Amino acid sequence: MSLAKALQIAWEEGLDLVAVAPTSSPPVCRLLDYGKYKYEQTKKDRKAKQGQKSGLLKEVRFRPKIEEHDLRVKVGIVRKLLEEGNKVKISVRFRGREIIYPEQGWSVLNKVVEISKDISTASTGVKEGKNMSIVLSPILSKKPKEVKLNAKTQDT
Repeated sequence: MSLAKALQIAWEEGLDLVAVAPTSSPPVCRLLDYGKYKYEQTKKDRKAKQGQKSGLLKEVRFRPKIEEHDLRVKVGIVRKLLEEGNKVKISVRFRGREIIYPEQGWSVLNKVVEISKDISTASTGVKEGKNMSIVLSPILSKKPKEVKLNAKTQDT
């Protein structure tokens, strides 16, 4: 149908003429309420975003002279955060004269990375001022979902 006729029909119906496939030959158009269409599209997009979990960055702070038990407790917290799917920033904070022994900070970071290497990957370490940090990203492993069977199928 001609463009003028299509526009006339759209005007009479109180709808918009929207080009669905303008590059095809002949161009394909639809009659619809464009405002309602855009509203429903944004609604769909919002609903799709609700199901997504953005990779949150959590931070766990250590000291360079941390005791072994305290280190294990904090590594447990790190592992829990990684299993939830969060990225974890491990930082070592230096106070006072501790800054002249950066190797202690690197050893703490390396211990944490070594303990959690089965569930995470580490980015390169960064030293900025009195802080030293490294970011751990979780390794995504897809767990097989359990299939629930009906009571009828379990009896047979």
